[in-house]
Amino acid sequence: MKNIDLAKKIKELRTRKGFSQDELADTAGVNLRTVQRIESGETEPRGDTLKRLAGALGVTSDELIDWAEQEDSGFLVFLNLSALSFIAFPLLGIIVPLALWFLKKDKIKNLNEMGKSLINFQISWCILFFLLYAVPISAFIFHWHFGLGVREIMSMMFIIVFLYAVNGIFIIVNSYRSYKGKKVFYKPALKLLK
Repeated sequence: MKNIDLAKKIKELRTRKGFSQDELADTAGVNLRTVQRIESGETEPRGDTLKRLAGALGVTSDELIDWAEQEDSGFLVFLNLSALSFIAFPLLGIIVPLALWFLKKDKIKNLNEMGKSLINFQISWCILFFLLYAVPISAFIFHWHFGLGVREIMSMMFIIVFLYAVNGIFIIVNSYRSYKGKKVFYKPALKLLK
């Protein structure tokens, strides 16, 4: 989809700076034809081109993209619900949302921040889950070394089931919040994606 809003914003910033298309191309280190195609809406700048243009225009890539992002609460809900894939296998709760976030992070308003929050929470949850999963299995195999009985192992298994429930509740509640346009709340979480 051609992004007319982004094209207009780049043209507006260029004229404010007093640049011609040729001067913007030289300053950004991109081809003149690229600038012409972007401003006419024929193509969208991505990756390095976007960063170069933003730098030449004196804004950040995120600020430039914010003007062009679309609102899509349906995709935000879908992103949140995709984390429920942890039910099949815990790491899927990271992989699926990460793929969706990476695919659309620059296209949908609020997706970048929400995706980072969700993925950080899922990574934190997986670390905790695997730590608690490894202990009961190790205790069961080597029970004579740890002195853990069946009651302790069952308690640890209850904690694992509890963690699954908490993760599911967080996902469902935040899916609803994103549907209503409210800020999501995925805490506590390690800040791995910033």
